[in-house]
Amino acid sequence: MKSKVLIIHTGGTIGMHPSDQGYVPVPGFNELLQQKLSKQAQQNLPHFEILEFAQLIDSSNIQPSDWTRLGKTLMEHYDDYKGFVVLHGTDTMAYTASALSFILQGLDKPVILTGSQIPLIEPRNDALDNLITALILAGNYAVPEVCIYFNGRLLRGNRACKLRATGFDAFDTPNCPWLGQAGIHIELQEHLLLERGAPRFEAPHFDPGAVSLLHLYPGMPGRIAAQLLEDSQLKGLLIRSFGVGNPPDENRELMQALEQASARGQVVVNLTQCLQGKVSQGAYATGGKLNDIGVVPGSDLTVEAAFTKLHFLVATGESPIRIRELMQTSICGEQS
Repeated sequence: MKSKVLIIHTGGTIGMHPSDQGYVPVPGFNELLQQKLSKQAQQNLPHFEILEFAQLIDSSNIQPSDWTRLGKTLMEHYDDYKGFVVLHGTDTMAYTASALSFILQGLDKPVILTGSQIPLIEPRNDALDNLITALILAGNYAVPEVCIYFNGRLLRGNRACKLRATGFDAFDTPNCPWLGQAGIHIELQEHLLLERGAPRFEAPHFDPGAVSLLHLYPGMPGRIAAQLLEDSQLKGLLIRSFGVGNPPDENRELMQALEQASARGQVVVNLTQCLQGKVSQGAYATGGKLNDIGVVPGSDLTVEAAFTKLHFLVATGESPIRIRELMQTSICGEQS
């Protein structure tokens, strides 16, 4: 008996059609896919059903509330399918994959996000291969994780980044090996997969104003951070500092703003601007000063994983002390 997979079409390039204004989301993905898939191909694939969002999303417009909606959709159908494929725009796919990994902790089935750089409707596209392989992975393989499959690579969703705006190899995991590779054969690195666990699902209400991000740059006025942190709605801030986590420590206004925020109970997490490597606060004296003022080192978390993890912990009502602890602890494979 063939396994059954649910495809959730949220929007994105894969299902878009050309218009006078450029590519736009258009409903009716099931009909389009039936046109593109031969009957013989369908016979060799897992059985699938398609659930299409009534309001399709260009992923550049994604909101934290969409993570909740998608998480609840997966929970609602969880017991009815062997695995799931989520069709999503590439621009924020890594954010959604990361968010789902925290919402669906203890996952014991595959949830594979995929999409394309060229829409399925175009004669030359990367959409069909991405979708077919994602379907096979979701239906035929024991991958108890939220993953991204794209251009031959199976990636842990909360370690992935979009690195290329136009290439087919759009995604990679700079600080984590690939979980699998699809060439002539599909080869999984099973020793890298998360262990199956008991599902601990929670799709909280996210306050979009609760978490923010500040990219440090040479000469940045400290008042920018101070004004941002004065917002009482803000519960957590990610800063992207230089190298292994070094801030401009001579910028007294900046350092004072970060120290006062930590004292108020706002959680400040330090990430590196570098693509590879991790934060090591204390390797240099400048970075060590962040330890003194209560800033949390973000290890090798991606921006996407750190942002969604901090959002999730705030939304689930954890205390600032507990959030600081958990931001330094791997919950579902998101950091080394």
